[in-house]
Amino acid sequence: MPLSSPDSPLVAEIFASPNHEPRAGRGGTAGPDLLLLHYTGMASTSEAIARLCDPDAKVSCHYLVREDGAVVQMVSEGRRAWHAGVSSWAGDNDVNSRSIGIEVANPGHDFGLPPYPAVQIEAVVALCRDILTRHAILAARVLAHSDVAPARKQDPGEAFPWETLARGGVGLWVPPAPLDSRGAILAAGDAGGEVAALQAGLAAYGYAVPQSGRYDEATRLVVAAFQRHFRPARVDGIADPSTRATLAALEAKADSLLGGSSA
Repeated sequence: MPLSSPDSPLVAEIFASPNHEPRAGRGGTAGPDLLLLHYTGMASTSEAIARLCDPDAKVSCHYLVREDGAVVQMVSEGRRAWHAGVSSWAGDNDVNSRSIGIEVANPGHDFGLPPYPAVQIEAVVALCRDILTRHAILAARVLAHSDVAPARKQDPGEAFPWETLARGGVGLWVPPAPLDSRGAILAAGDAGGEVAALQAGLAAYGYAVPQSGRYDEATRLVVAAFQRHFRPARVDGIADPSTRATLAALEAKADSLLGGSSA
């Protein structure tokens, strides 16, 4: 099913990717209920576009936002683009079938994670808001690639301005609790009830984290992913009081938006 016309009036260019297929496991005609943000992670945007359109690369996305804010569409919103890879959220391992993927042009951590230009972020907010008019996507399900693949991915990274998106009506955000050296921390090697409670809280929000009561490497990576999105001032994989308080506030806000039901 080639992309012949854009889904969004904000699209400036079409670079149709062949890398897509029907969505699966969504109960027939149900649409996507996740919005996933990435960075391109390549030296240039032109290289990223070429790769996302290369049938041998077997990767794609629905949209790409250039540094100057121009929006490119590559795959129809109705199709399953190949952007999330091996990933999981809220117990579902087929994130691609449930999501719309937006690549934000930025060379990423390998190239120093430069700041995202304001004009680009304005375009990202506008595109996300436009997508949300067509699909029933909860604020708590606007996510980073690193949220759904914490062992593999860091994008769009701790420099991505999630708070700006939330002010524009996109995604869920609470002010991160202040960094504080006082209070107990949970870190690699710890075990017991507090670790189990941390793991349960992260899993309730949607993260794929072991429920073992042991602070293992998988747990550390999930905590780092949470920090990268919601407490970016320090990303170290250690569940300090700031991290745990931020998670509690985020869960409370998600619950309040759902009238008290689980996020």
